[in-house]
Amino acid sequence: MTQPIIRLNPPTMPNSRDMGYSQISIVEPGRMAYVSGQVAWTPDGTPAPDSLAEQTRLAAANAQAALDALAATPEDIVMLRCFMTDLTDDALAEAFPPLLEFLDGAEPCITGVGVAALAGADLKIELELTVRVPDGSLP
Repeated sequence: MTQPIIRLNPPTMPNSRDMGYSQISIVEPGRMAYVSGQVAWTPDGTPAPDSLAEQTRLAAANAQAALDALAATPEDIVMLRCFMTDLTDDALAEAFPPLLEFLDGAEPCITGVGVAALAGADLKIELELTVRVPDGSLP
């Protein structure tokens, strides 16, 4: 059976639990998956919406599809990197609700990174995951 990921938020560090993530994740040795950055692109090529919240929902849906392919859940995410072209307090306030909805109570480590551009001029957010693959889920 896969061991749980231990989440730590030491009192000597800023309280990240109130924002929905952990400062430290401890993972027992096992198989890991590294999921490429997921953006607001769809399989049918529909253009990315203008809204950061909607782009976050689509990027999270693509991240969920990757988790599904791994037979994993948000609880198996060890690290989530969130790249944003306009990393401001207002942008975080818009992106975090759909991101937390995707995480469904899981509290992986999260790092936000402000970038000048992403893979497409219309893209505002990209989600990259490090996932512990559950035992027996893949060959």
